[in-house]
Amino acid sequence: MTRPTEGSTTMCDHSPQCPTAGDDACCSAHVTADHSEQGWCRLCNGVIVFDDGFYLTPDGHSVVLPRSA
Repeated sequence: MTRPTEGSTTMCDHSPQCPTAGDDACCSAHVTADHSEQGWCRLCNGVIVFDDGFYLTPDGHSVVLPRSA
């Protein structure tokens, strides 16, 4: 279960807690809304991951997903 925390990007009740939107591993957080039919999903830290290789942070920054080695 996730609960948004007002004034914060920490919304995770998981144990151990998922990475925040500012962490390098932010895209490894739990999916809370899967809209893969539309090409995106929302994670419990507020990040939106798109199928085209980008993600959007809660503060509105668009970032390229890191490539796997």
